[in-house]
Amino acid sequence: MELRFRPDSRETLTHTNLSAVRHDGTGLWLAGDETATVEHLAWNGERYDAQRTFHLADHVELPAGPHDEADIEGLARADGHLWLVGSHSLKRRKAKSRDPVKAARRLATVLREENRFVLVRLPLDPVTGDPGRGEILSGADNLAAHLAGDEHLAPFLALPGKDNGLDVEGIAVTGRRVFLGLRGPVLRGWAVVLEIAPESAGGGRMRLGRPYRKHFLDLHGLGVRDLCPYGEDLLLLTGPSMDLDGPVRVVRWRQERHEGVVHADDLEVVAELPYGVGCDHPEGLAVLDGDKLMVVYDSPAPNRLTPEGGVYADVIPI
Repeated sequence: MELRFRPDSRETLTHTNLSAVRHDGTGLWLAGDETATVEHLAWNGERYDAQRTFHLADHVELPAGPHDEADIEGLARADGHLWLVGSHSLKRRKAKSRDPVKAARRLATVLREENRFVLVRLPLDPVTGDPGRGEILSGADNLAAHLAGDEHLAPFLALPGKDNGLDVEGIAVTGRRVFLGLRGPVLRGWAVVLEIAPESAGGGRMRLGRPYRKHFLDLHGLGVRDLCPYGEDLLLLTGPSMDLDGPVRVVRWRQERHEGVVHADDLEVVAELPYGVGCDHPEGLAVLDGDKLMVVYDSPAPNRLTPEGGVYADVIPI
């Protein structure tokens, strides 16, 4: 399925850095991990097109201002709202130089970018579907700050996401339950899904309404790359926690029967997904029409790009 983007988004490489997707009945909400925007594409009968861009800084007060990337890794739609979550991860610089001294120096540099540490809720206009002024959980009250004393997760807060540190990569909202999937850390092969209950705090802010819960899932060493509701259940896009290519699979987590500690034989593998070597990294998952899944890719292979400025997503049956 082709997703077609405007020239300005292609220049900023949004179409090759897709990290999250949700379907809204008429089109798609999409986010990339290199901007502080969210995109909407409409279905025209042949492809998703007619891109509209919404800057997060027009809707909430971002902690690092409007221009720093927010590393949005998850999108959700529920009860007339659009939710967005940043990775909440630290970033280690890449060893780009062939000079060993320079490469080692870069690898020793860890960056903290405050716009990554955000959870955003935007109301959607019931007529136009456009997002309005919303609420944000960020700053000193951000999610990572609430994990500072956690017996499982606190030791990983100082590690970059690609080093098996804290890395939020998916969100699903069902009623008051907000689930956040962690790509990392993976604890002796067990992935972690956080369950939180944010509530309005006034003045465009949110707070955590009750203590968070942790769910541990035996994904055979994989972390969570995305998750989305499927009826009463959750579908999880799973993949490596660190800078590896695969394997990648979609797993069904039946909520009514298994919570807290979920063993591998209590999870159903829905699909094994293709992945490339250094490319084609499945990052976003959405349910289409109840019986199909759409998967979008970060760093798509050249054969996924179209001459008209589009990129192909995969559509697979459930």
